[in-house]
Amino acid sequence: MSVSELLGVVFPHLLDLRIEKVSAAGRSVRIRATTHDRAVACPTCGFASRRVHSRYERRLSDLMVGGRETVIHLRVRRLFCGNEHCARATFVEQVAGLTIRHGRRSVGLGRMLERIALALGGRAGARLTSHVAVDVSRMTLLRLVRALPDPPAGVVRVLGVDDFALRRGHVYGTVLVDIESGRPVDVLDDRTAGTLTTWLREHPGVEIVCRDRAGAYAEGARLGAPQALQVADRWHVWNNLATAVERTVARHRACLRPPEDATSAIDAPTGAPPPASTTAPGVMRTDRIAVRTRERYAAVHRLRGKGLGVRAIVAELGLAKGTVRRFVRASGVDELLTNDGTGRRPSLLEEFKPYLHRRWTAGCTNATLLFEEIKARGYRGRYQIVRDYLRPFRTGAPVHEPTPPAPKVRRVASWIMSNPRNMTNDDQRRLDEILTRSPELIALAGHVRSFATMMCDLRGERLEEWTAAVENDDLPALHSFVTGLRRDQDAVTAGLTLPWNSGRVEGHVNRIKMIKRQMYGRANPDLLRKRILLAD
Repeated sequence: MSVSELLGVVFPHLLDLRIEKVSAAGRSVRIRATTHDRAVACPTCGFASRRVHSRYERRLSDLMVGGRETVIHLRVRRLFCGNEHCARATFVEQVAGLTIRHGRRSVGLGRMLERIALALGGRAGARLTSHVAVDVSRMTLLRLVRALPDPPAGVVRVLGVDDFALRRGHVYGTVLVDIESGRPVDVLDDRTAGTLTTWLREHPGVEIVCRDRAGAYAEGARLGAPQALQVADRWHVWNNLATAVERTVARHRACLRPPEDATSAIDAPTGAPPPASTTAPGVMRTDRIAVRTRERYAAVHRLRGKGLGVRAIVAELGLAKGTVRRFVRASGVDELLTNDGTGRRPSLLEEFKPYLHRRWTAGCTNATLLFEEIKARGYRGRYQIVRDYLRPFRTGAPVHEPTPPAPKVRRVASWIMSNPRNMTNDDQRRLDEILTRSPELIALAGHVRSFATMMCDLRGERLEEWTAAVENDDLPALHSFVTGLRRDQDAVTAGLTLPWNSGRVEGHVNRIKMIKRQMYGRANPDLLRKRILLAD
């Protein structure tokens, strides 16, 4: 490869110029060039002209070469327009791929700065450009982003809709995604039905709308695109079912603990009953959260008894709507206190108590030796804790194996919602033991398995049959779930039948969170919108 060919590969944007001189000056490379004496078309009327009005020199920053900033001193011509009917008397020639009107950077450098600004934002982008391109300020990068045009929306056939937080709990926006191509189409300033309706009317052609269970989006899609088929996302439906399952398990949490008579006593030559390691089921919780929960439950149901609705109770007590709704639906305050360990930190010795019982029953009564043994197994507490725990053992009474703590409600709900093929043998065994103690939980697990099969196989036509089976059992939480499905049954049936879902939209919501963290929450919505729509 000759030198001229090499220069054509490295500097393809300089091929149409006459290079006069290349020199190194400090940390920069200076290139002096002029344009050729060719006819140039007028940018207004297209008339080709070679009549020179004047010449002047432009200074352009270009991409780095060998770690040095490149500066092009380009001498260009100002030409007369020979068309007497043209409104432009003179114009300056532009070099394709190198210059733009009033630009002080080459086209290639400008594109690089735009890509860096879209990917990293202002401060981080400015730190990077000083090493790979040219020193620019963060405000310069932000101006470049704001000056970029929005991508054309085009005709979107399958539209995904979801909200994202501008300020969590206070201000939300809406992101619209083309499900087929995976690209974001637009960003709306709020998540109201009216805004979505307006956008859909301005962009006809939407045939399918993928959304979550939010009522505002359902109403906006119905009014803005009545011909479109609404598809409720399967993950959101499954998440709603998980909430109902957790409430049902909490209602029957007494069945999570093994019966008392299942604990066997083992006589030892020298032993005594240890102190109970868990709180008895009948003991009422008195921690701060439990007291506050009882007070709120009493206040909510007192106002409910007076005929007040959920919104009125929210205004009266200053609680969140979801909290009031959960208190209203609960059959009792015990259903809300599902975490028996709230306010109590477990002992450091808790997981080693069964081992201490086995060793004591085997005849090892030396507290120091037992302390060394459990310390080798990972115990991080003091010797005095072990000594005080073993002291009651020496009274001569039979030693009882400690009752294992009951699994948490959320843990049992996750077992019921899990695929049996993905569960460990121990988890499956513990779940089977719990199910044998509660016919209601057996029925619950059966309904969950049926729903999972229907969802994975895309057999949405079975939804009506499934809801009828649920209503025949005494499972109030699932009845509430079915009531919600019936209010949105067409969209849920479509979600359980068609392959479309909101997965790509959720991916963009996750990307928006990353962009917001890069911007430290300090950028205006217009800049966030540009980065959402244009960043790769």
